[in-house]
Amino acid sequence: MSALYEQPRVQDPTREPQDTRSAPELGWSPPPTRPPIRPQRSHPGRLLAAAVATLVLVGMAVESVPPGTPGHQLWTTFTSGAPASAPAVAAAAPQVDPQLAAIQAVIQKANAEQIQAIDTQNPALMSDTATPAHYQQLVQINQNLIAQGVTKIELTKLASGPTSINGTTATATSYETWVTTFSDSTTMQSTDTNVYTLVQQNGSWIIQDDQQPGQPAATARGLPAGTGPSQPSAPAPVAPVAPVAPVSPNTQGTSHNWSGYAATSGSYTGVTGTWTVPQLAPAGGPGVGATWVGIGGVTSRDLIQAGTQDVSAGNGQSQFQAWIEMLPAASQQVPLAVAPGDSVTVSITQQGAGSGTWLIAFKNNTSGQTYQTTVHYASSLSSAEWVEEAPSGPNGIVPLDNFGSVAFSGASAIQNGQTVNLNQVGAQPITMLNGASQPLAVPSGIGPDGSSFSVARTSAPATPPAVSGRRPG
Repeated sequence: MSALYEQPRVQDPTREPQDTRSAPELGWSPPPTRPPIRPQRSHPGRLLAAAVATLVLVGMAVESVPPGTPGHQLWTTFTSGAPASAPAVAAAAPQVDPQLAAIQAVIQKANAEQIQAIDTQNPALMSDTATPAHYQQLVQINQNLIAQGVTKIELTKLASGPTSINGTTATATSYETWVTTFSDSTTMQSTDTNVYTLVQQNGSWIIQDDQQPGQPAATARGLPAGTGPSQPSAPAPVAPVAPVAPVSPNTQGTSHNWSGYAATSGSYTGVTGTWTVPQLAPAGGPGVGATWVGIGGVTSRDLIQAGTQDVSAGNGQSQFQAWIEMLPAASQQVPLAVAPGDSVTVSITQQGAGSGTWLIAFKNNTSGQTYQTTVHYASSLSSAEWVEEAPSGPNGIVPLDNFGSVAFSGASAIQNGQTVNLNQVGAQPITMLNGASQPLAVPSGIGPDGSSFSVARTSAPATPPAVSGRRPG
């Protein structure tokens, strides 16, 4: 989605191997969080946008969620033990402490009320689960969020940790993952540890305070203490994805910034693909990944492309957005919100032979939202691509984030006027290598349907290559 380095082409397998020197890390670091935008209840802070090709760099209870629940839907089932399916099982199941259950319920209710308060801009909804002082704190937090362009907050994961009760006071720990949507359709995800202090009032538990241990106080930025940017706090880190065996190394190309499939044997006037926005590893380091479909760029210097981008700040926070790009122009964010777990379909189609007019269409299959635009672009029509990319910054290729695996489906192209799948178009796989020529992102073989594959992130370090020049691809 930005200038490509060194290997934008599917590499000829007869070429000599590349230099295997380990390249030093490039001078890139994730941007700071953008204050003041955190609610007390673990709403994520936003990364500062950087204009580099418009690329934004940067256990006591566990919930249960019905199968098929969307990744950004509020999780509302909060359990303290396995549900009983028969009287005999229920008799053997441990009894839940009523006080513990009440504390868990009020935390869940308070989070749901803050979500609704943002949706309706009615802070009074939060008053029944907080002390008067804490309620005023929450009112100010929500005002700050709305002033920063927040339009929606969603709790996507909630798990409880240690809870202690001492008479009419209690302390409860929870691990919460939030997704925030901004007015420009950027979304942010953050996973944090929250430590709640609760007191009894008229026989019911209410929240007196909510802190995130180890976080800097935010009073210097005009926010109450405990609302600063988050640090890693997921209850269990996610291990890197194991390498996937490459397919047919005798025919597989390599690149230092692309992984996926590309086709070059015809004239292409359309390309389509569907994928799921990845869930980034909360314990992973900072990095960026872009998933897209495009036309041109393998054997030519032109490239029209569209897709989604994920950015890990390396501190439990991540950012997501949709974009289009027509080289050599910079990429542009589009007003379609995407979040981890969302299924997204993107297509690029020429409108009339030789017209130079293209329809770029997005659909978030999970939320039902769509976006499309018509652009004018002179394309060589020389190739079609379905790619996971490590984008480029001012000093070269930036580190690839730990995206786990991205599965493509419905991959097709319009070749010489006919709609064809990956097999029919003769698409060839591309493996992304790091600076030491180790596989960094590896495509699977094409599925039996001829239109699906996946790209898996390996455990190799994201050391970019040393580059002496750049060229678009």
